[in-house]
Amino acid sequence: MRIALDAMGGDHAPAVTVAGAIEAARTSSHSIILVGKEDVLAAELKKHAVVPSTISLQHASEVITMDESPAQAVRQKRDSSLAVCSRMVADGKADAFASAGNSGAAMASALLYLRRIPGVIRPAIMTVFPTLTGHIAILDVGANTDCKPKNLVQFAVMGKTYFQDVFSVANPRVGLLSIGEEESKGNELVLETHELLRKTSLNFIGNVEGGDIAKGTADVIVCDGFVGNIVLKFGEGVAEMILKLVKEEFKAHPFAWAALPFLWPVLKDIKKKMDYSEYGGALLLGVDGVCVISHGKSNAKAIKNSVFAAAQFAEKNINKAIAKEITRLEEIEKSTVIS
Repeated sequence: MRIALDAMGGDHAPAVTVAGAIEAARTSSHSIILVGKEDVLAAELKKHAVVPSTISLQHASEVITMDESPAQAVRQKRDSSLAVCSRMVADGKADAFASAGNSGAAMASALLYLRRIPGVIRPAIMTVFPTLTGHIAILDVGANTDCKPKNLVQFAVMGKTYFQDVFSVANPRVGLLSIGEEESKGNELVLETHELLRKTSLNFIGNVEGGDIAKGTADVIVCDGFVGNIVLKFGEGVAEMILKLVKEEFKAHPFAWAALPFLWPVLKDIKKKMDYSEYGGALLLGVDGVCVISHGKSNAKAIKNSVFAAAQFAEKNINKAIAKEITRLEEIEKSTVIS
């Protein structure tokens, strides 16, 4: 796979993006194209003793910063690293692109150059969380703060398709995030969406509450981007808090250190499951191409895993499966008069 990496995006770019790309190249056969200011990237590469031959450079003269207006920046900075990444995928020069830069700009750039999959009304950002039983996919986590019921139904279809193909689950359970399990609980958006989801062929298990996320009650959970983004940030905060609490409690109990050699394998596994960098980033589902949006504070491991996530999505050709499922949904809508 050919992965275009926005090497100028992120709080610690380009040092971290270049380091992450090198790590990914050393442990895979993917071709990684570092997109950004060529002289800056070339100087960064020289800091590494060995640079895999599968890494190449693509010049982009501009950079979209974190504080810029996404839509305006994408329109004005046509030669930004983000815009160049998007065009490379659109032109068939790359199979996917990943960025830890301005997430709004990444989405705007993908929409401008890659466009939507036919039938998709709004793309959604999907992230994967660890649960007590495995993993759960949640969408939307930030692309659309205001949604209509039909948007959430499409999110459910896209999330189900991803989960089915990536985690090899034959019929993923789809839940609708609400304030209660009862059908009567929720705002107008949830109530109307619940009714529509019941009419689809999805394995819809009904409403799920916030506490069900960690339990793994569902495989895919849908919500609007406003709620989803709060869930995402809260989850990241809780994970960070738990890890810090463990460290502090060990310091508060000196004799606990004696047991550390025995506990370390367990603690290491827990940390790995809760570490956002293990997942690389969030996928933008619904655009006619592959885009992975990573956390702005991503470290080299997160960048490496964002490359792997982008490659996996492209290899499995999940967009083709999503297009097929969206068409199928439209046919069901026509026969059952879903609006």
